Amino acid sequence: MNARQEYTIKLMKRYRMSYVMMLPYLLLFLLFVVVPVFVAIFFGFTDFDMINTPSFIGFSNYKKMILQDNLFLTAFKNTLLLATITGPVGYLLSLFLAWFVSDLSPKLRALLTALFYAPTLCNVYLVWQLIFSGDSSGFLNSWLLKLGVINTAKQWLTDSDILLGVLIFILLFTSMGTGFLTLVAGFQNTDTSLFEAGAVDGIRNRWQELWYITLPSIRPQLMIAAVQSITSAFGIGTAIDLLCGNPSTDYKAWTIMNHINDVGNVRFEVGYACALSTLLFIFMVAANRVIQKLISKVGN
Repeated sequence: MNARQEYTIKLMKRYRMSYVMMLPYLLLFLLFVVVPVFVAIFFGFTDFDMINTPSFIGFSNYKKMILQDNLFLTAFKNTLLLATITGPVGYLLSLFLAWFVSDLSPKLRALLTALFYAPTLCNVYLVWQLIFSGDSSGFLNSWLLKLGVINTAKQWLTDSDILLGVLIFILLFTSMGTGFLTLVAGFQNTDTSLFEAGAVDGIRNRWQELWYITLPSIRPQLMIAAVQSITSAFGIGTAIDLLCGNPSTDYKAWTIMNHINDVGNVRFEVGYACALSTLLFIFMVAANRVIQKLISKVGN
């Protein structure tokens, strides 16, 4: 046993009560997160319909995914597009809004934080359906008709030419989730003495403070918010069903999550659905690794 292992064991003994307190959560996490991931990876190599015994078929599901399933290619393209736009943009939006509200007075900060976070607590998609309703009584259509901007009501959520842009706008607006609150907490807990030391070392403006002091100080919060942003960006599915229907017009907003639900819950091709889920999981892990490397360069 080397010195590092001995030191680790010594720390575990010292903080054994902390591990005991963490044990219920760790057990639940293992049971409902870790185990299902490995089970899904296993079933991805089988032909399974939830009735008959699974039969091992190797990489056939993955070959089918790439060579035979044209709808998967559509879902992959749409997921990549939505994740590339809503993930980074939503993350940066959360970051700068959290930075903005952190400098306000406590009462105003609490009010704005609640306003930004409120859409994640209510059925916001019902509100957007009312705003983007395709008839002339829809909020947006009625105003545009009155102003003479359009002559006929626009089908915002069913017109294949515009629904993807409208969906991206809505997803960005509703991206102020737990990651936003995490960043607000991070900004509030930054050691103010660091700014005084930074001024002595030559930092002269707020942008330099943000890059060289604040962001390096809240790297853990940055990472938590990034993981949540990536997970929600790649896992978009239910919101599309609520807004655009299932399936969306011409599958313009069909994502991998929609495809997994269709394959697994409608067709009962559970083995193939697990292969799709495994691929999506790999993309999420890869994106998290990239983000982790980028965040490690903050302040350098």
